[in-house]
Amino acid sequence: GLNVKWRTPVGLGYAGPAVVDGKVFLMDYVLADGNIKNNPGSRAELTGQERILCFDAATGEPLWKHAYDCTYRLSYPSGPRCTPTVSGGKVYALGAEGHLTCLDAEDGKVIWSKLLTKEYETKTPIWGFAAHPLVDGDLLYCIVGGQGSVAVAFNKDTGKEVWRALSAPEPGYCPPTIIEHAGVRQLLIWHPESINALNPASGKVYWSLPLKPNYGMSIAVPRKQGSYLFASGIGHAGAMIKLDDEKPTAEIAWRGTPKTAIYSANSTPLLDDKMMYGTDCQSGALIGARLSDGERLW
Repeated sequence: GLNVKWRTPVGLGYAGPAVVDGKVFLMDYVLADGNIKNNPGSRAELTGQERILCFDAATGEPLWKHAYDCTYRLSYPSGPRCTPTVSGGKVYALGAEGHLTCLDAEDGKVIWSKLLTKEYETKTPIWGFAAHPLVDGDLLYCIVGGQGSVAVAFNKDTGKEVWRALSAPEPGYCPPTIIEHAGVRQLLIWHPESINALNPASGKVYWSLPLKPNYGMSIAVPRKQGSYLFASGIGHAGAMIKLDDEKPTAEIAWRGTPKTAIYSANSTPLLDDKMMYGTDCQSGALIGARLSDGERLW
């Protein structure tokens, strides 16, 4: 088997590492007090510190860390959910309770920070802030929550808000993504009420289609192939969306039924040629289904 090159202890966390320019960036949580209870329907309270860590990718040597006190009131509270986003010499880290921090990737010094729940008068989702921030051009896109601010674009260098858009009872957990179709770049935001395409520069809504998974669990990133976009979640919430080839609009090509399509609650399905593949959250099975109508072939 493979030989371990290096190993280093870290705290609690669900987030993956980001490896950029010879450095490894990771978020974790150091527990001070409280009992971890993995109950999907209730919140546990923990006290401790959330941290952003940086290691040498070749040796595992710790290079710097940034830590702050953070009380968790979450279901499945074992640490941060979001992989750090690294771009242009900066690290953007979003903690489970909404601490958004921009740091210098070289030395870990804080450039700007904000607490999203306070600034946007919103409550942390029961499973925490889990949508990784997205950097594109001069903007940093985040899923926030609150009235008119499910999606917020910040100036990536200063943290100043550039625009906010969309309202929903919950923000969901699906990361913002950008696609290009009909010659137009479209920012996709899927919250628990609908999937939406926005103008990335202004936040103006190009199109919006209802897609409502159970329990507010809009999680898996919508997957694009050609002129089609597929999104799915728990509760047989799945839809194939036909993107207009001439302008930034869309319509539902088909919706799944209990016996068709794939309902990948957490992991994004794979689209390839005329097929889709994914692990179905209803049955637990790996399924292959036809793209044209969602029929399960195996």
